[in-house]
Amino acid sequence: MAAVGTTVARVLETAALETRPLKAVKLNKPQIESWSGTTDLFIYPPFAFRVVDALLTNFHLPRSTLLMLVSAFAGREFLLRAYEEGISERYRFYSYGDCMLIL
Repeated sequence: MAAVGTTVARVLETAALETRPLKAVKLNKPQIESWSGTTDLFIYPPFAFRVVDALLTNFHLPRSTLLMLVSAFAGREFLLRAYEEGISERYRFYSYGDCMLIL
């Protein structure tokens, strides 16, 4: 399940924690039940993602909780290489900057 943004990732993972994931329907990907509520889920390594398997997100600022979430999803080493590339290619960071798709 793809998440467009870190907030969506948090909500989807909260829904997966609050409801029992449904059996995989197609392509062996779990589905979640509809759910309503709020989340205070703080995702950081070594969080085990249950339903999010793709993430579209910005390049976040250093020492941010958003960067911790992306690191939990992509892995520290992969993320460091992506940020090195972003810096060398002069990508724009933060809310109105460039984004990346992590599969």
